Amino acid sequence: MPGRARRRLGACSPPRAQRGIALLVAVLLVALGTILAAAIAYENAMTFRRGGATYAFDQALLVQQAAEALAAYGLRLARQSDPQHTYPAQGWGQAVGPVEVVPGVMLTAQLEDLQGRFNLNNLVQQDGTPDAVQVTAFQQLLEMLGLEPKWAGYMVDWIDRDIVPSVPEGAEDSVYMGQVPPYRTPNRYITNASELLALPGFGRDRYVTLSPYVTALPYGTGLNVCTAAGPVLDAYLGHGDFSSDPSGLAKNRAAASGCFPSLSDYQAAAQAGVWKGISSKLTMTSSYFRLTSLIAIGSSEFNLYSLLLQDQSGQVRPILRSYTPD
Repeated sequence: MPGRARRRLGACSPPRAQRGIALLVAVLLVALGTILAAAIAYENAMTFRRGGATYAFDQALLVQQAAEALAAYGLRLARQSDPQHTYPAQGWGQAVGPVEVVPGVMLTAQLEDLQGRFNLNNLVQQDGTPDAVQVTAFQQLLEMLGLEPKWAGYMVDWIDRDIVPSVPEGAEDSVYMGQVPPYRTPNRYITNASELLALPGFGRDRYVTLSPYVTALPYGTGLNVCTAAGPVLDAYLGHGDFSSDPSGLAKNRAAASGCFPSLSDYQAAAQAGVWKGISSKLTMTSSYFRLTSLIAIGSSEFNLYSLLLQDQSGQVRPILRSYTPD
């Protein structure tokens, strides 16, 4: 009897293989639980970070609007002090900050007069035909910057109404439909200078060189000689009076109590025949400004850009907000 009992007890013990399987299942369950816990913790952390980023972005937008109000105030003061001129010595172009708006939120802001740049939309008149004076000026600007003047013809064809390529240089749908992917010319005024990148073969390097000197404003917007960069001023003159010494131009403007160069100064630098063609393209006041706002909230930074319009009454309002300069 005792031997039989021992044999029955031994028969009830699980085989070693079954004990190994049970251990493996336990290990797998623990691993699965660990994975699930890690996934839940990760999702919670990401949700927290997304919430924090969204809140910080909303804060940045509010700070940007505050910067716009500050810029509007400065522009109104400048217009009141001298309604006939817009020039750097009025102080509106000085950088503000970094200043702590509220604890943990820093703002750096600066205004730029966009009418100190060459307006690409002025290449084509309202009847759809090229403006010869503006096309010549743009070609000369390109050459001064070491770029091929042919891009003036390309830009004219990008904007004008017809589908006939400019002669000798230009491109219409027949060229653009051969690109990968194919696309067509808009045949209308552009809204952003970055459309230069759509010209076949123009490329980023050329754009980086040219972009500080060009903009896209409504047709007919005049060039402000008081704020224009040296190469843009010389592009209309056809020679390098102002671009040859950029630091000298900046010093003269900083020291001047008014506009430099004034229209009379600019006329003196121009040939008689040239002045007759360009005088109607120039001004000494501006209506379009770009506000660049750099907002730091904790470890997050936001670059925001506002296109501001100052009307004849001196009131300023934003007409476009973006996250890239061009």
